[in-house]
Amino acid sequence: MTNPVRTIAIDGPVASGKSTLGFVLAQRLGYLYLDTGVMYRALALAALQAGVPTDDEAQLEELLQHTRIEVQAPNVNDGRRQTVLLNGQDVSWEVYQPQVERHVSRVAAFPAIRRAMVREQRRIAAAQPVVMVGRDIGTVVMPDADLKIYLRASTEARAQRRYHELRARGQQVELADVMQQLRQRDAQDTERADSPLQPAADAVILDNTALNVEETLQRVWTLIVGRTVSEH
Repeated sequence: MTNPVRTIAIDGPVASGKSTLGFVLAQRLGYLYLDTGVMYRALALAALQAGVPTDDEAQLEELLQHTRIEVQAPNVNDGRRQTVLLNGQDVSWEVYQPQVERHVSRVAAFPAIRRAMVREQRRIAAAQPVVMVGRDIGTVVMPDADLKIYLRASTEARAQRRYHELRARGQQVELADVMQQLRQRDAQDTERADSPLQPAADAVILDNTALNVEETLQRVWTLIVGRTVSEH
C-alpha cells in the first residue's frame, strides 16, 4: 500500500521536541529528515567566523551567496541526526554552540535570507518523501504538505528539555539562563515580520508537555495511519 502522506511538516517553538519527533518519524517511514533550523544555524556560524554582522541583511545575503551549506544523512555515529557541512567542513555540532544560539533567530528573521533558504528547502522536498522540521514549514515552505503538525509544550517543560540537552553535550549552563534565552527566542520567532512562528490553519496542534517521545510519536503515527486508510 502506497503511503499518501509523502510530505510531513512539523513546526513549533524551540525545545518543543519537533526535531526528535521528526527524526524518529522519518526513520520509521524511511523518509528524508530535514531540520531546516540547521541551515540558518550554519549561516550564523559562517557570519561569526567571517566577522559579518548578524544584524546586517545585505552583508548576510552576500555571505550566503558565497557559502555552501549542505545537510546530509548522518555519516558519523556520534548521536547526530544530520551531518551539516559548511563549505565542505563538518560543523554538525558547532552549529549548536551558545554563540550561534544567540544569533540564529536574528539571522533567520531577514526576508532575503528566508527566501533563499526556502527555495532550497522546496527543491529538496520536491525530490523525495520528506519529514521537514522548522518554524514556517506548514505555513510557508510546504503549505501543501500532506500532514502538518504544530508541536507545543509549556515554557517550563521546554526549558528543562533544552537544559538537559545542553548539559549532555558538555555545556555548563544554568536553568535560569536557558529559560531566559528560550523566552527571547520565542519572542523573536513569533514577532518577526517575515514568516513568524504560528500554526498553519490546517495543522494538527499537539501539546506534548506531558508526553514522552514514544507517546508523541504514537499520536502522530495514528494520524498517518488514519489518513492512509481513508485514502484507500
